Amino acid sequence: QVQLVESGGGLVQAGGSLRLSCEASRNIFSITAMGWYRQTPGKQRELVAAITTGGSTNYADSVKGRFTISKDNARNTVYLQMNALKPEDTAVYYCNVRYGTFGIHEYWGQGTQVTVSS
Repeated sequence: QVQLVESGGGLVQAGGSLRLSCEASRNIFSITAMGWYRQTPGKQRELVAAITTGGSTNYADSVKGRFTISKDNARNTVYLQMNALKPEDTAVYYCNVRYGTFGIHEYWGQGTQVTVSS
């Protein structure tokens, strides 16, 4: 069983930066995309950013220009650089990896808390 281990969350003041990392415990074959989602109490989990194996990226409108997703294939790791953080970015952030034909299978990380104070 593959585990996705997230790190880098924490408490930061508005305007600050954090970098999230997510490393897979072993190689995952046929990855189609890696991404970050976030969730706040009472709301659905939402996509923050995703990156395909080809390097194409997709961002939520609310984070465009502030967040950057990247990956290191050799380390089975995906990163999320978060700059100019806002209180509304406060959430639990989850790493996601899709794999297999058409990316129908997926793994999830355990989540890491990001709290932005005003």
